[in-house]
Amino acid sequence: MTLRFCLLVLSLCGLAFAQTVPSQLASKTLPDDVHLFIPYEKYSQEDNERILRMYEFLRVADVSDGMDVAGLKDVGTVHPDIRALWRDTENFTHRVFGIAVTARYVPTNKRVHKMDPKEIGRWYVHITPETFMKQLFPGSVLVIDAAEDGESRSIGSSNILAWRKLGMRGVITSGGLADSDEIIHHKVPAYYRRLARGIRPGRNELESVNRPINLGGVLVRPGDVVVADGDGVVVVPREHAEEVAKAALQFLDNVQLERFRKANPDVKLP
Repeated sequence: MTLRFCLLVLSLCGLAFAQTVPSQLASKTLPDDVHLFIPYEKYSQEDNERILRMYEFLRVADVSDGMDVAGLKDVGTVHPDIRALWRDTENFTHRVFGIAVTARYVPTNKRVHKMDPKEIGRWYVHITPETFMKQLFPGSVLVIDAAEDGESRSIGSSNILAWRKLGMRGVITSGGLADSDEIIHHKVPAYYRRLARGIRPGRNELESVNRPINLGGVLVRPGDVVVADGDGVVVVPREHAEEVAKAALQFLDNVQLERFRKANPDVKLP
């Protein structure tokens, strides 16, 4: 069953997929015995764009070297199991760099006897929705923690194209991906751990949006800088993003370095 069919089911059921608030959405007021230890910080679009200009010409290898210089050896190196779905070795359009928007899917503990269209629609709207779409912006990279949700395909050809229209530059997941032929055809940068064919209903639940997640052994927080290419994925903590970028520039070849200087005349290099 394709995601396109599932979205049609939602329409037939009269369910407003993108606008309905999930019925199981937790209260935003936390009980006294719930504690969140990693804070959320909101960055302006202006600051996001300033940081991203510094990463425009940097490869994963350059950023990794920059992390070493900044004293962050192995801090942001994502496990190589998470890799590019496709590669473009002429124009390098598979490469992606952006600001992290995070989401976490977990295996469900709910079971239903049959998955008819009405039940599928209920799951997509109330239990395993895509409310992170409201958080996507130009320059963002969607990072999904779905490492243990089994055969669930959280990413398919229809939804990934919808996300791109909202400004998402690419998507990276520790979980499953389907419709790989179509994603490759449309050239949406996608990094994944495994192929998966099962729809989300009956398999997983959306646990959180824009909270810290684990991506291949690396902490990713909303606002961190994510860079991915044929060498894999590296995550730069936002508070070190400028320092790492400047350190990484020394590893560019002369042509790329000159391109950077022309694009960023106000940036002082070490």
